[in-house]
Amino acid sequence: QVQLVESGGGLVQAGGSLRLSCAASGRTFSSYTMGWFRQAPGKERVFVATITNIAGVTYDTDSVEGRFSISRDNAKNTLYLQMNSLKPEDTAVYYCAARHSTGHSRSIKDYVYWGQGTQVTVSS
Repeated sequence: QVQLVESGGGLVQAGGSLRLSCAASGRTFSSYTMGWFRQAPGKERVFVATITNIAGVTYDTDSVEGRFSISRDNAKNTLYLQMNSLKPEDTAVYYCAARHSTGHSRSIKDYVYWGQGTQVTVSS
């Protein structure tokens, strides 16, 4: 069992930056592939980025590549999402998630553990 708690969301102006954190409980954090997803009002939850247990990364290239950076600190059991050059369309609730497999996945179905989410609001 893994418990995930996101933090770091807030209100920021367009062009600004935020860093989200996701603190994980348990001793096996380093073995999970971790992901960030987001859900805008009235829309489905969608993939943002993933990072494998050996720090291989992948992003939703259309929306965030070049602006967002996913990373992890296995010693601290923490996942991060650095978000730069934020746009109003980045406004959403951001969720971290964990999956047992060591490979990447963009599918929500493949993630077993989820945090409660943190709100990011970008004003124009």
